[in-house]
Amino acid sequence: MGKYFGTDGIRGTFGDERINCAFAARFGAAVALYNQRVSSGASLLAVIGRDTRESGAALVGAIIDGLQTQGIEVFDLGIVPTPAVATTLLLKGADFGIVVTASHNPADDNGFKLFDRSGCKLSESAEAQIEELIDRPVSAKSTVVANNTITSGDASLYLDKMTALLQPECLAGWKVVLDLANGATVKTTPLAFRRWGAEVITLGDEPDGININQGVGSEYPVQLGKAVRAHSAHLGIAHDGDGDRIVVCDEHGDLIDGDVLLGLYALHALDAGRLTNNTLVATIQSNLGLDFVVQEAGGTVLRANVGDRNVASLMRENGATIGGESSGHIIFSDYATTGDGLLAASRLVELMRHFDESLSALRKRVELFPQETANLMVEEKRPLQELPNLKNAIQEGEHVFGKEGRVLVRYSGTEPKLRLLAEGRDPVRVKNVLKSLILAAKIDLIVIDD
Repeated sequence: MGKYFGTDGIRGTFGDERINCAFAARFGAAVALYNQRVSSGASLLAVIGRDTRESGAALVGAIIDGLQTQGIEVFDLGIVPTPAVATTLLLKGADFGIVVTASHNPADDNGFKLFDRSGCKLSESAEAQIEELIDRPVSAKSTVVANNTITSGDASLYLDKMTALLQPECLAGWKVVLDLANGATVKTTPLAFRRWGAEVITLGDEPDGININQGVGSEYPVQLGKAVRAHSAHLGIAHDGDGDRIVVCDEHGDLIDGDVLLGLYALHALDAGRLTNNTLVATIQSNLGLDFVVQEAGGTVLRANVGDRNVASLMRENGATIGGESSGHIIFSDYATTGDGLLAASRLVELMRHFDESLSALRKRVELFPQETANLMVEEKRPLQELPNLKNAIQEGEHVFGKEGRVLVRYSGTEPKLRLLAEGRDPVRVKNVLKSLILAAKIDLIVIDD
């Protein structure tokens, strides 16, 4: 966590000290200076896009102002999903990308995500350099930047690439419910599914600038399930506000756990001989049952720290082509450099067609372990190694589970919370281990909220 950057870019409430037009202009100039520092090219091109928040247009304008003080050419896509920026910058040969979005957060929030010239999220080191430049007075280049260095675009390059992954009309006879969160996927995911021949029912498809993620989208899957049942659809798919995530319901309207989804992607790729190095990358939050399912099918699961940037990094290190988080950020590096909800949706219907089974049948292939969690608000985040009772409880829990369970204890990266997790085949043991962890934590720490 840096001064401005969090786990996925910069985020906050519009109008606060870091999400306002003055800061956005400084941010744009700083990003320009950083990319000029690491690039040998004399003239740089940036691709920029945003979601549907009311504050987005003003923030994009301010960022462009900052970019242009340093002579950067801009390709402005307007309202597009986050992965469309990453894909377009690669197809255009651009030098970096910026997305103005706060993902699944409420409409009052906004933020900035960055991609490098390879379409990947920036490293913490790169973010630290940009933070330093944000706080440093920046002089404009002496040359006047002409207005024609701003070019307008849209999601067409991205959409053409995504829809080409499946044959036209291959989903003829399918009925699919799409919840678009009143966000950036309103004009992309429905069009893709219609090109593939599906009958499409849409929810959250009327963005007005203030209703993004408001009772719709990936954070509110209940209405997705209801719509699937009401329309007797084959499946339901929900995105978050910027379209880099996927949440899925089966044909009965029942929510599919994100780890089950990851497991199905891995099983499909293994069955088709396409899981590179037979490796799936998940995170430390993913259910241990996922490891057993993938191992039984001949694969291996590696675990990254939470965050799609960490997943992508571990994938690159190990030559893996599928990775993701339980939250629905799924990366298919054969096709994209970042999490992409539409891409994940295309891979989902591909695996359903491959196995020729419904989602309710397929989900039974991935059996997750019982899991219990607790989040304790604490007065101080004391180092875990300095908590003797909790250390003992962790060791005892690991002994109880052996190889068929696990204990995970960590602090939240953004809140004063201790997160406790116990997971194993035996639900009674899981409950008992979690109780022991909670009791130990309350002895070692001052817990201010139960």
